[in-house]
Amino acid sequence: MMRFAPWKVFLTVAATLIAMLICIPSMIGPENREKLAAIFPSWLPPQSIVLGLDLQGGAHLLYEVDRADVVHSMVGNLRDDLRRLLREEKIAISGGIGVNPRGVQVRIPDQAERARIMPKLYGLVQVSAGPGGSGLDIADAGDGLLKLNLTDAAVESKVRRAVEQTIEVLNRRVNGLGTTEPNIQRQGADRILVEVPGLRDTNRLKDIVGTTAKLEFRLVAEPGANPGDVDMLDQADQPGKLPVEKQVMVQGEDLTDAQPGFDQRTGEPVVNFRFNIRGGQKFGQVTSANVGRPFAIVLDNKVISAPRILGPITGGSGQISGRFTVEQANNLAILLRAGALPAKLNIVEERTVGPGLGQDSIDAGKRAAYWAAALVVSYMLITYGVFGVFANIALLIHISFIFAALVLLRATLTLPGIAGIVLTIGMAVDSNVLIYERIREESHAGRSLISALDAGFKRAFATIVDSNVTMFVVAAILYFLGSGPVRGFAVSLALGIMTTIVTAVTMTRMMIALWYRYARPTKLPI
Repeated sequence: MMRFAPWKVFLTVAATLIAMLICIPSMIGPENREKLAAIFPSWLPPQSIVLGLDLQGGAHLLYEVDRADVVHSMVGNLRDDLRRLLREEKIAISGGIGVNPRGVQVRIPDQAERARIMPKLYGLVQVSAGPGGSGLDIADAGDGLLKLNLTDAAVESKVRRAVEQTIEVLNRRVNGLGTTEPNIQRQGADRILVEVPGLRDTNRLKDIVGTTAKLEFRLVAEPGANPGDVDMLDQADQPGKLPVEKQVMVQGEDLTDAQPGFDQRTGEPVVNFRFNIRGGQKFGQVTSANVGRPFAIVLDNKVISAPRILGPITGGSGQISGRFTVEQANNLAILLRAGALPAKLNIVEERTVGPGLGQDSIDAGKRAAYWAAALVVSYMLITYGVFGVFANIALLIHISFIFAALVLLRATLTLPGIAGIVLTIGMAVDSNVLIYERIREESHAGRSLISALDAGFKRAFATIVDSNVTMFVVAAILYFLGSGPVRGFAVSLALGIMTTIVTAVTMTRMMIALWYRYARPTKLPI
C-alpha cells in the first residue's frame, strides 16, 4: 500500500505538469497567449478558461413572445381546419368563412347539418380548458351563424408551448455561432432571457435570434393566375414585388441540414441544403412537373431567390443563392439548421455587459479564493506539520486539475463557479484531515509507523468515497435541474469532487510513501 512503482510516480508527475501547463494561458494576458501558442507543443491546447457573462461581459437580450402573432397563427390554423372539416363532412355553407381577431365564423343554413357537425367543432383546437373543457367557445348567433372563438386557456397554453419551443430553437441557433455556454431561459410567462458571454456584436445576435426563419418553397405565379391564389412578396436582392403562388410546395421543416459554401461556377457564397425523405420526394415531384418555371425560395415572406427549374432535382438536395456575403450565408445556414421560431419575438431589453462589471466580480472572487486558500494552508501547516505540507501541495495540484479540466471541456467559469472552486478547497483538505486523524488513531492504538500509515489510508478511503459520492450526486442534480449560473456552480463542484479523490488519496499517499522511503522516520510527526 505504501510502495509506488517508478512508472506510477512518473505518470503522476507527468499528469501534474501537463495540468499546470494547460493552466498557464489562463494566467497571462491575451497578447502573451499568441506568443505562448508558438512554443507550446501541438498536442497541448494553448487555450484559456472561458469566462461567463458576469466575469467577461457579453450580450444580454430579453425577448417577449408576441401574443398577437400567436393568436393570429391560431386563428389561421382554425380557419384552415374548419375549411377541411366542412369539406370532409360535405357541409354546405352560406358565404365564406369569416375571420375576426380571436376566431372565425361560418353560416350553416341547414339545422340538421349544424347539429351533425357541432360535436366535431370542439376538436378543432386540441387544448383542454379543464375537465370536459375545450379550447373553443362556440356560440350560435342565430340564423345559422356559428361563432368560434379561442378561449383564454387555449391562448395561454399555446404561448407556453411557443416559449418552450423557442428556447429549444434559440439554443440550437446560438450554439451554432460557436459561443460557449449561452444562458437561455424563461423569464415569467412569455419572456425569454438570452445571455451570450464574450459576444460584443449584439446586432448579429439579434439577426440570429429574432429572425423567425420560416422557409417555404413556392412556384412563381404565371401570368393570368387567379389573384386570390397569389401573394405579392418583397424580394431580398432587388426592389419590387414578385407574384408567388400561395400554395407551399415544400416546407422548410423537411430540411435535415444546411451548410454555407461557395458556388463552383461563380465563387459566390451560397447555402447548400438537404431534405429528409419526405421533403426530397416532394421536391423531386415539384421540379419534375414544373421544368422551366421559376421556383421561389421564401424566407419569412420575403423572396430571397427565385431560380428557374432547369431540370428535375431528385437527389433531395439543393442550393440557395442570393448575392450573400460569407457572414450572411453562414447566418442563414444556422437559421435553417435550427428550424423556424413558432412565434414572433419582440425585444424588451437589450444590453451589452461591459468588462467593468466582470472585473469587479473577478476581483471579489480572487479575494475570496486567496483568503480561503491562505487560511486552509495555514491551518494544515500548524496542525499537521510536514504532513500539512504534503496536503497543501496536493491542494495546489487539485486546483490545477480543476482549471485544466475547465479548459479541456471548454466549460464556462462564472462567479458561482468560483464559489464552487472555493468550496472544493475546503473539501479537498477535509479528505486529508480524515486520513491524518485515522493515522493518528492507529498510531495511538500501538501500531508501528508503517502499519499506521497503511491502515490510515485504507480505512479512511471508504469514508472519503462515500462523502464525495454524496456530494457528486447533489452536483449532478444541480446540473440537470438547474440552469445558467447554477449549472456553472455544479460543474466546478463536480470537477472539484473528482479531483479531490485523486489528489487526497493518490497524491498525498505517494508523497508520504516517498517521504517514508527516504527520510526513514521512527515516529509519527503529527
